[in-house]
Amino acid sequence: MSQTTPPAPLSRRGPRPLLLHLTLAMLKSSASIAGLPPSSGAWPGWNPRRNPQFVRLAQASGDPDALARAVLAATLAEDRALIAGIAAYRRHPWRRTLPEPPAIWAEGETRLLDYGGAGPPILFVPSLINRGYILDLDDSASLLRFLAAAGFHPLLLDWGWPGERERRFTLTDYVAGRLERAIGAIGGNPILAGYCMGGLLALAAALRQPKRLRALALLATPWDFHADDPARARALARLLPLMEPAFALGHSLPIDWLQTLFALVDPFGVGAKYRAFAKLDPRSPRARRFVALEDWLNDGVPLAEPVARETIAGWYGDNTPAQGAWLIAGLPVDPGALRMPCLIATPSRDRLVPPASARPLATLIPGATLLTPQAGHIGMIAGTSAETTLWRPLLAWLQRVVGEKAGNGGKNRGK
Repeated sequence: MSQTTPPAPLSRRGPRPLLLHLTLAMLKSSASIAGLPPSSGAWPGWNPRRNPQFVRLAQASGDPDALARAVLAATLAEDRALIAGIAAYRRHPWRRTLPEPPAIWAEGETRLLDYGGAGPPILFVPSLINRGYILDLDDSASLLRFLAAAGFHPLLLDWGWPGERERRFTLTDYVAGRLERAIGAIGGNPILAGYCMGGLLALAAALRQPKRLRALALLATPWDFHADDPARARALARLLPLMEPAFALGHSLPIDWLQTLFALVDPFGVGAKYRAFAKLDPRSPRARRFVALEDWLNDGVPLAEPVARETIAGWYGDNTPAQGAWLIAGLPVDPGALRMPCLIATPSRDRLVPPASARPLATLIPGATLLTPQAGHIGMIAGTSAETTLWRPLLAWLQRVVGEKAGNGGKNRGK
């Protein structure tokens, strides 16, 4: 399939890239077995001699081969569980069937989706590399429908699959072009809310258009890319030359390349969660939510070549936002210059955007409100506890911003 063509809808392709995750599982298994001889120092994280369970087994049995047999049995069991989890995910009957709201504005591949409601408008800006429907995942996991039922008027900026024109875009094209024109199409001083990468775009737009906006919410938005692990961030930037063939082929960074970069944050995390999924009752709400989230994670969007260079080399390599060197239309993006109500939501268990990366925005933006949900990057938005950890605190802040009690408190979801 060409990276310039959107995939067929509802085709289950995960976990992506499958070969990478299977290879990582193979390396983990091989390292566990190789950990038995002295060469185990090459893989200190997987040395079975450091596992108390294995050590106790070997000591109690008095059998010099007991440790080797235990490691082999455990390794094979983990591999079987991973394959069982992937198979269970792929055959799960759940499919997303939520009706898509109408588009009230469009430009190129970008659309503005209207979720209704008679209250103050809120424009949500998602990341450029993930579909925006994480904010409208399921009938029981939709922040947008929750806010509409609570008396607000949410809208979603759907960036779409980058076409020929978008694959030449810079971040300035997205912010000073598409995003600002979407704000103009809404009118009426909307509240702007950005999630993850979308938060950086929303912040830049708010600084450029302060008189057209009422407030700003930044949800799991990175700022200091070197705060948590600068060496890892710079290492990611050094991978940029390896991406040149992909840029030459389609002027964008393909989804599987992006998923590979995410995997570098937690190389064995995908395997662990699929092994856990294999143990779930497939009819349970937890299993259904897992499938919904995985479908979304595997339904990514390529990143335009200029944006990929700007973010990987600039954000990760040079830490341009925190250094005051990230420019939109030639001007620096300076959070300290923002003068409007602002909420910073920094989930405490976020691995993709560590709290140390996001929290500086609460200090830099004058008068910002800091919220620290006890959740992960995605769980805060669409996890089983999202309504408690984020939705209702966000709603309370929005109500304070507009100075009125909106609707019925979100008790009806407006399915």
